[in-house]
Amino acid sequence: MSFPAASVTIDVVICTYNNAAGLDLTLATLAAQQSLPLVSWRVCVVDNNCTDATAQVLDRYARSGALPDLRVVRETIQGLTPARHRGVSETTGPWIAFVDDDCSLADDWVAQAGRFAADHPDCGAFGGRVVVDWQTPPPGHVRRNGWLFAEQDLGGPQREVTWLVGAGMVLSRAAVVSSGWFDQPLLEDRVGTRLVSGGDVEITTRIRAAGYPLWYVPACTLRHRVPAIRTSPDYVRRLSRGLGTSAVLLDAVHWPGPRQRWLPPTVLACLRRSRWLARSWLGSAGRHSADRKDLAVHIPFAYGQWLGIWRLVRSREVRRTLIGNAVRDHKRRP
Repeated sequence: MSFPAASVTIDVVICTYNNAAGLDLTLATLAAQQSLPLVSWRVCVVDNNCTDATAQVLDRYARSGALPDLRVVRETIQGLTPARHRGVSETTGPWIAFVDDDCSLADDWVAQAGRFAADHPDCGAFGGRVVVDWQTPPPGHVRRNGWLFAEQDLGGPQREVTWLVGAGMVLSRAAVVSSGWFDQPLLEDRVGTRLVSGGDVEITTRIRAAGYPLWYVPACTLRHRVPAIRTSPDYVRRLSRGLGTSAVLLDAVHWPGPRQRWLPPTVLACLRRSRWLARSWLGSAGRHSADRKDLAVHIPFAYGQWLGIWRLVRSREVRRTLIGNAVRDHKRRP
């Protein structure tokens, strides 16, 4: 691996909630990272009100000295978005890497991230190849829909992209501040055991809207561990529904026109998707059950979209807070 063009510092932020065993595995892969000249890094774990053995796991790593400058901070407001915000506010490095507590990093992940960051100082954010690590073989229709579990494999060489998944995303601190996200995060993301999401995509799309490029860097490879319980029919339905709701809210955040004109095109798009799903479901009546199993993953997503629309329609305050906010915030900045 070639040396980076300049020195770089990365703050690795891990937000965790009652996942001591998973956190232990993630920290073990960080402790095994290769060193690379001119790349320095630190670890900050954000304890989001854990009541399991998380404290003991962290104490063991702190006493062992296996991780550079390991710090633990606590965020009492429940949810991944406030935990990420705490991680940004408690660190100072020019680059912030969000690593989930259910991810295992390749042993050169930090080195590859540091090299790319040093060679691309104007990048707003980048992310790598995310491989779903099924802890038990999942049903075929679940495996075919890896997007539910933050799968990110765009193949080929590194290139610019329009959005990134949250697992292993690396952010420029300057871009985060310029995007307005640090001043006002808009979307929830994983509050306790609730399967809401979208906060990660909000960060990167707001960074892109502020004029910073996003990059896919496949050399930064990690594995996203998915236990068997997360492939159950009920979990998959709830996950897909939550992603559908988040998709509508995220689109609303980036709505470029007058707030009062947001509803008609959004409803029309959801109607078209729902009609396509209904026709596909009816058309698959005589086919192999695999067709309907795949559709059964997408139908809750469409339902979640309608729930997102209803959430915005029924609350004036939510509409005022979300619709077009990222666009207006960007226009207010010099």
